[in-house]
Amino acid sequence: MTEPHVAVPPGKPLPASGGRGPVRLPVRPGTGRFLVLVGVFVCAACGLVYELELVALASYLIGDSVTQASVVLSVMIFAMGLGSLFAKRLCRRAAFAFGAIEALLALIGGSSAMALYAVFAWIGAWGGEGGGGSTGWGGGWSEGWSRGWAVGPYAVLVAFSLTIGLLLGAEVPLLMELIQRIRRQDAGGAVADLFAADYVGALVGGLAFPFLLLPLLGQLTGALITGAVNAVAGGLLVLGLFRSDLTRRGRRLLVGANLTVLGLLVAAAALVDDFERAARQEVYGDDVRVALRTDVQEVVLTGTRHGPPDVFIDGRLRVSGRDERRYHEALVHPAMNGPHARVLVLGGGDGLAVREVLRHPGVHRVDVVELDAAVVRLARTDPALARLNDHAYRDPRVRVATADAFHWLRQARRSYDVVLSDLPDPRTTSSSKLYSQEFYGLVRGVLAPDGRLAVHAGPVTTGPRVYWTVDATLDAAGLRAVGYRAAGAGDAFGFLLASRTAPRLLPASAPARPGRLTSARFTADVRAVAGPRPAGLPASTLVHPRYGG
Repeated sequence: MTEPHVAVPPGKPLPASGGRGPVRLPVRPGTGRFLVLVGVFVCAACGLVYELELVALASYLIGDSVTQASVVLSVMIFAMGLGSLFAKRLCRRAAFAFGAIEALLALIGGSSAMALYAVFAWIGAWGGEGGGGSTGWGGGWSEGWSRGWAVGPYAVLVAFSLTIGLLLGAEVPLLMELIQRIRRQDAGGAVADLFAADYVGALVGGLAFPFLLLPLLGQLTGALITGAVNAVAGGLLVLGLFRSDLTRRGRRLLVGANLTVLGLLVAAAALVDDFERAARQEVYGDDVRVALRTDVQEVVLTGTRHGPPDVFIDGRLRVSGRDERRYHEALVHPAMNGPHARVLVLGGGDGLAVREVLRHPGVHRVDVVELDAAVVRLARTDPALARLNDHAYRDPRVRVATADAFHWLRQARRSYDVVLSDLPDPRTTSSSKLYSQEFYGLVRGVLAPDGRLAVHAGPVTTGPRVYWTVDATLDAAGLRAVGYRAAGAGDAFGFLLASRTAPRLLPASAPARPGRLTSARFTADVRAVAGPRPAGLPASTLVHPRYGG
């Protein structure tokens, strides 16, 4: 049997941890150094996946990607600095400390997604918009979710960011100590090699998360698999390469810790589907019929196949089957007074706004621009949702484009008599551009000279600043608007009707049907918003979004 190689640096030997003499390696020093750098690469990739997973899940649960990315990354980088300082105390037992840290990091990082989702499902709301979503549904829904508010939406997120950051920060000093024990080199060269492997690993992890882990495995399973890889890499590096640097008790502890961590992660991965179903039932109730994760968002339909469905997008109620007619009738019919041969619907992939448009005679073409093709597919094929939209997509006048509304408008060459903006809430980073001065400038470019634009601008009473900021932004884009509100289950839905010249808010003229908006009901259910816009509200732009909570 070949004797282990002993790394003896130039000059006198570098003491091993605890002063037990030179490090005894099972491989040649050059090979050992290469294996340490491979370990750095793998651990860095796993660390970045943990960061991105926290950002993505927080953005999904809370809804504002810029804020969540800022919170997670700033807290994590701060904690990495603290972890580096703390690691100085561990360098005398670098091999054992690194192995223990990697086992703990694998467990915490790998389980973080499940833990955060469990808090979301079983403890309570994450603040912000509650369950109201972009259309203002909510009422008891958002009140029910607020039962866990005392926990604080950021407390758990910050705790995970801080803990993972501390552990990631402790990695580099310990790895520096290990690589120097294999072969002493100048500090600058060692740092360069270590950080080169670290940054390349971060690149691979950063690309693997959105293009491999998220689409193929999802957030929960992807995080668990990453934790398992982290545990295996850390365990093999320490127990395989630096086993002579460990006491017998230390080896037993690290073997037991890594096997326990791997067992927990594998068990969680085996139960992840059951966990997701239980969490989804806790959030949405027992009548979830459809739940799918697309490239864009999570879409959930609840209710029976024979009753009106509720549609949830990323955990927020977007369509209430019992109350949606008030919203969609109020959005569509005031704008349809006047020429309406060509209609453009921005968003509205559920087909409910299209249903109301098709009630009007004289409609020749309806273009729908929807970001998520899966929503349109559900609106076509799901029995309950297709029945609710009166099978609007069967009409040959309806054409669908799967695209981002902002980019689609930049390429548009057709003019429209009516544009309906049925888009998500502006108080999220991804949607604020769809309520910007630049966006409304593009809409103005596709409006016919006497065309009208209808915008859902949020609740008037509980969100007046957002509502009036939309009005100010329309004005800055050269569109004159009149505000109106429609009765809802909670706060009234707020809308703005805009055109190149000041529009008039006229009674709805669609053919009357039982239970739907008619000219007689219009004056009772839809009222003009009284009072002028508050002075001093600036317009919202791409580089300076003005929408807040």
